[in-house]
Amino acid sequence: MTLDEALDALKSQIEPGRAEGMAGYHKVPREYLGVPNPVINDLAQGWRQTLDVEARVKLARELWDTNIFEARLAAAKLLTQARIRPDEDAWALITSWVPDFDSWAIADHAMMAGQKRLVADPSRIDEVETWTQAKPHWTRRAAMVITLPYTKQNNPKPAESAIRERVLGWAATYVQDPEWFIQKSVAWWLRDLSKHDPDRVVAFMAENGKLMKPFARKEAEKYLSN
Repeated sequence: MTLDEALDALKSQIEPGRAEGMAGYHKVPREYLGVPNPVINDLAQGWRQTLDVEARVKLARELWDTNIFEARLAAAKLLTQARIRPDEDAWALITSWVPDFDSWAIADHAMMAGQKRLVADPSRIDEVETWTQAKPHWTRRAAMVITLPYTKQNNPKPAESAIRERVLGWAATYVQDPEWFIQKSVAWWLRDLSKHDPDRVVAFMAENGKLMKPFARKEAEKYLSN
């Protein structure tokens, strides 16, 4: 599968008029083809099944570098898989994308791929922690999104609990940041955690909730009263 073949496959699924709406919605100047997300899912799944890891990483890199919206989503989806062995090159590529983040949609797809690689090797949390000190808010936000799997255990193992508490430490500093996307990332993390460990979220909010924006507090506490 060459880059040109992959782009041709994407372009063959363009829905007329869709690109203009996407450009208006995402408000980031780049090329939008107008391909629905389920179609990109199906294409990427087919490519994953026919390409080895080295070829997938190569194609993902080339797709990302086009800066086409759907191509970047496809690049992320190519690497969104629980088992990739070896996965060092995939992890390196995913993390190399972080400084390029400029929209939530692309960032979230890339970090979904990153979540799988972080869970596969939790020691990578040390690298993720460096993102929390970055100037771009997209990079700092990525640290919260990539660690979302650690909100989902009812009975976390000690290592999982340690990472959970580590991320909550980041969140305690993030609540002082007025940036909407940072506040939203904290609220998202806490909201998901509240489904599995509501007492921990209650404790966090008691200590830090007063520093959060009203919309973020409401989101974080969405499921606590249910």
